[in-house]
Amino acid sequence: MLFLYNLLIHIATAVLHLIALFNKKITLFVQGRKASFAILKQQIQPSDRVFWIHVASLGEYEQGLPIMEKLKQQFPTHKIVLTFFSPSGYEVKKNNTIADATLYLPMDTKSNAQAFLKLVHPEKVFFVKYEYWPNYLNQLKKQQIETYLVSGIFRPNQVFFKWYGGFYRNALHAFTYFFVQNEESRALLASIQLNNSTVVGDTRFDRVSQILENDNTLAFLEELTQGKTKKTIVVGSSWPQDEKIIVDYINQIQDDTLKFVIAPHNIKPEQINQLYQSIEKPKQLHSNYIPGATDLAQTQVYIIDAYSLLTKAYSYATIAYVGGGFGAGIHNILEAATFGVPILIGPNYKKFQEAKDLIQLGSCIVINNEVDFINNLTELLTNDTLRCELNHISSTFILSNKDATNKIYNHVFNKLQ
Repeated sequence: MLFLYNLLIHIATAVLHLIALFNKKITLFVQGRKASFAILKQQIQPSDRVFWIHVASLGEYEQGLPIMEKLKQQFPTHKIVLTFFSPSGYEVKKNNTIADATLYLPMDTKSNAQAFLKLVHPEKVFFVKYEYWPNYLNQLKKQQIETYLVSGIFRPNQVFFKWYGGFYRNALHAFTYFFVQNEESRALLASIQLNNSTVVGDTRFDRVSQILENDNTLAFLEELTQGKTKKTIVVGSSWPQDEKIIVDYINQIQDDTLKFVIAPHNIKPEQINQLYQSIEKPKQLHSNYIPGATDLAQTQVYIIDAYSLLTKAYSYATIAYVGGGFGAGIHNILEAATFGVPILIGPNYKKFQEAKDLIQLGSCIVINNEVDFINNLTELLTNDTLRCELNHISSTFILSNKDATNKIYNHVFNKLQ
């Protein structure tokens, strides 16, 4: 099976190089990996003591960040190597200041895994949520390097729990310990005789709980919302399927005092222009905003076509809509929840424990179509008592679920169960 897997990896690599000629994202995926070993040779010396953290993309980076911060705090002379699989994570966070070396993870071949580990020589390794690369894991196990899965989450339909999943089940034995988000994940691991796990929750709660300690002021949203006195719908990480529902609503409502802030997931100029042209109400692009010169008094819809502003934008929300639920899956709802606001999402949320928990508690509401959106949004806007109750649920949920990072640290370094 390993031979077949390696053959498929080599075929996939060749195909990706071909696709890269026509696809910009795949070009980043392919070209970025060509620099990985050079980055390591430049940044990591044989005498360095190193921790390796691997994440798939941006969401997993946010889960890994509290771990990296804790490691930096406790081991300031160690270096951190941070690897990404996806361009959508690497390209946004390649200039982060927490890691000493940030790079794409080379493709999962035996030779790459051997060369990578020789250069990195990590003392401990942390994979975040769900990244399982058999050749890397096999080499980690062979070299007896402690390897941990943090914020892990497992589902019954994953290959590990199928009759034909023996190859991937074997790869899981490389992990020294599993720190999982929920009891279902722990039970699933136990069902395949992996009892080295414990439920600690999601490290993102530690990350987002710190947000409230920051200055979350944005001058343009202070002006737009008139110092948070106007009811404001913040739409985060939206996709065209989300925007269709929201824009239809915006164009037909009569209330010109209601404000909308839209921060699309994809900020490519052609998609931003399409969104901008579809809105019939007074609107403003962030890229065209000039402090002190742009008057937002009459603006009803503000489109944030820039990265790294969404978290602070949620602090202005009366209600948040988090996108992705009509596509591959919802984006991060915890950033909105930490500011204590009700959250609307689309129907594809089942891979996300935090969404299932907040739905059960009532402060996250699933919409299946435009009618659902209108009905639920109207209820939340007009029922102040309900909205206040849901605000409290969201903020309490964040505070009551933090501290996963300390639990992980204590187990790994102090061997506390």
